[in-house]
Amino acid sequence: MTQQEPLDLIKRGCDELLLETELKQKLALGRPLRIKAGFDPTAPDLHLGHTVLLNKMRQLQDLGHHALFLIGDFTGMIGDPTGKNTTRPPLSREQVLENAQSYRDQVFKVLDPDKTEIVFNSTWMDQFSAVDLIRLAATHTVARMLERDDFGKRYMSNQPIAIHEFMYPLVQGYDSVALKADMELGGTDQKFNLLMGRELQKHYGQPAQCVLTMPLLVGLDGSNKMSKSLGNYVGITESPQEMFGKLMSVSDELMWRYLELLSFEPMSTITQWRAEVEQGRNPRDIKVLLAQEMVTRFHSRTAAEQALAEFEARFRQGVLPEDMPEVTVASTNGTIGIAQLLKQAGLVDSTSDALRMIAQGAVKLDGARIDDKALQLRAAAMVVAQVGKRKFARVTVG
Repeated sequence: MTQQEPLDLIKRGCDELLLETELKQKLALGRPLRIKAGFDPTAPDLHLGHTVLLNKMRQLQDLGHHALFLIGDFTGMIGDPTGKNTTRPPLSREQVLENAQSYRDQVFKVLDPDKTEIVFNSTWMDQFSAVDLIRLAATHTVARMLERDDFGKRYMSNQPIAIHEFMYPLVQGYDSVALKADMELGGTDQKFNLLMGRELQKHYGQPAQCVLTMPLLVGLDGSNKMSKSLGNYVGITESPQEMFGKLMSVSDELMWRYLELLSFEPMSTITQWRAEVEQGRNPRDIKVLLAQEMVTRFHSRTAAEQALAEFEARFRQGVLPEDMPEVTVASTNGTIGIAQLLKQAGLVDSTSDALRMIAQGAVKLDGARIDDKALQLRAAAMVVAQVGKRKFARVTVG
């Protein structure tokens, strides 16, 4: 690699890098950097949205750097206030440890276990005395904490903020001190906490870590952050067939973002694929490559080939009716709900009928069963919609 190529790989897909000049100086030292990413063990079943950070850590591992996978068993008992308008109930130690083990079982589907150090922040935080915590709290003011967007909004709307919630960013920042991190990765919603690590490292006489923020992955609905609660997710422990089918339902536009953030294919290859699609290649061919890569990573190459064969058998070898109608449905403000889509496509008589069929598990998009009654599809999405065994339509969202 040239000197620029590692930096380009590190920056691939990132939202912000602070500060690039500092990172160049750290890379010039010629030693493996200590790369930190923290996960609170509150939702142990990972989906592809979680793997955006893991993918970046893997890329850094492949460049020779040392990955510090931090499980926040101590901070998990505080409850991360990021993006919350209410105080989160803390987890018990038993819940934290159970979820932490589940994380450990799943992260090595992405990370290289030989280059990963799993650490728990209780290791040093349990040694803190009351005096230590007071000294840590004294490094920042309440006014500084209220600069955090979620704290500020809650304060202005008279929503309660528990005092212990102010400790969360301080403890996350101190983790960087304890680990002597050279760089910390996090989602864009974690920027305040990541910068806290820089400030505390300076306070304790250490070189400040660089901060690299990654965007939050948009879910299958094309509009909201990938989330289990919204039903727009692809779980990394789902069956190969389910994973393959869900990824084939991604809109043509969103497909490119998934490739940038989830694929390990070089950007030069993805750029070439995009040019081929612009020249007439079917974008579904590219979705197949994405789906196969993901199924291979989280299952096996054999599972990926089987999932593709099943998909082709259902959708390319005569299972679909030859006279399947092609319809365009109208979106509102760029999206359309699944129930309205089915109604406009003529597959159900009413939205209530659509909701009933979804509840019965009788609705599929591109072969993947739909359980989320609130699912939204974005304009320009193209899907094969199915209700029951006999009703099909090739639907374009206008």
